[in-house]
Amino acid sequence: MTILQILLFTAAGLVLAVVVILLARATWRRIAGALAGGAAAGVVGLGAMALGERVGWWHFVMYWEPFYVALTLIGFAVPLSWVFVISWRIARRFGWRGLAVGLVAVAIIGPPRDYWYVERFPEWGAFASGIAPVLADSAAYVLMLVVGHGVMRLVAGPAWADRLARRPWEKVAPS
Repeated sequence: MTILQILLFTAAGLVLAVVVILLARATWRRIAGALAGGAAAGVVGLGAMALGERVGWWHFVMYWEPFYVALTLIGFAVPLSWVFVISWRIARRFGWRGLAVGLVAVAIIGPPRDYWYVERFPEWGAFASGIAPVLADSAAYVLMLVVGHGVMRLVAGPAWADRLARRPWEKVAPS
């Protein structure tokens, strides 16, 4: 990807994040948690990119220079923040079962999305043939969501403790 493309994707992700944050009525603490979760997921994503490249599962045009890596990390963190605002709301409403369904959905939807991107933009990279790259890509998505949501919870607190998660007359349940 070029720097301009990374900036365009980051800007589009920022717009989407602002819309989701407004619709979800996220507090400042949740916004900070979502950004921290996005950054943590970005580190996992960069690690997955490097590992997949090393093992031969895929090849992405990536310049491993500090500026480009930092820009790519921001390109992960900002657009992914809306995902963690939603995952926090899912956890608040449905608990761990809702998060498990979300993980399965991400594991199924992620690889076809990535394969579509490299088919549409072959200059960005390519996947190796076989099932291993698909499974590795799926595992990377799941790991990114688990790590990002975990960091979001560390910063924003558990979803069940939110004042909107219960009626005023109900007591807070311990974790």
